[in-house]
Amino acid sequence: MSQPAYVLLIDCTDQKGLVHKITGVLYSQNVNIIGNQEFVEREQDRFFMRTDFSGKINATAILEELQKVLPADASISLRPKRAKNIVVLVTKEQHCLGELLVRHQFNELNANILAVIGNHDTLKPFTHQFGVNFHLVSHEGKSREEHEKEVLEVAKRYDPEYLVLAKYMRILSPEFVRNFPNRIINIHHSFLPAFIGANPYRQAYERGVKIIGATAHFVNNDLDEGPILMQNVIPVDHTYSVQDMMQSGRDVEKIVLAHALKLVFNDKVAVVGNKTIVFD
Repeated sequence: MSQPAYVLLIDCTDQKGLVHKITGVLYSQNVNIIGNQEFVEREQDRFFMRTDFSGKINATAILEELQKVLPADASISLRPKRAKNIVVLVTKEQHCLGELLVRHQFNELNANILAVIGNHDTLKPFTHQFGVNFHLVSHEGKSREEHEKEVLEVAKRYDPEYLVLAKYMRILSPEFVRNFPNRIINIHHSFLPAFIGANPYRQAYERGVKIIGATAHFVNNDLDEGPILMQNVIPVDHTYSVQDMMQSGRDVEKIVLAHALKLVFNDKVAVVGNKTIVFD
């Protein structure tokens, strides 16, 4: 019979012997360590560690023992390995949502897509083909505050662990973001920090760029400036039209978003200020 599986994430001031202390606590609980990754951020002297292990555990005892042997500022997270519950927000573009729904259909995301919320109904029939609920929350004739209140009310019915902005073309207010700190993930149509805001491919075309790309990031109160999860680029040249760039960009966007989500949903990301530590 397979044993329950867990992920342990630790962030603390660096000091000698941390790996020995942490694995010693796990050994004392008679668990089987499956994988271990560590990283030290030298500028801030911070130690990060991610450990996969399995076994029948007393979670309270493990946390108490770790707190005894780790620095006082240690952040400790012990999580069962399981699929995360998410709600996806969309507008009209289908490519990112389509990628997520297909991967969800074949259990490739380590997530349960509980619902899709759109401010247009363009993607409603497409979403329903995958057996996923779609909620139209139109922004027409409403203030941003009114619209966000309605979106939040619908999302909270599902009690999601994360919100995913799959080409959701509305800027979220700090009040909305505050409900999901480091739990809203966005895909940006360019290689941040270049070409922030609207019409990025037109900006890229007019600048004569030689690469275009996509950035997946957590959402914070600064437009398109939250902690970056993943980026990728592809080469382009003078023969590309704006439409060519847009199509190529969409292909990059959907893959970058899907990969970033798998990292987050498999507990492979630690947020430090406005940057991330990614155990890929």
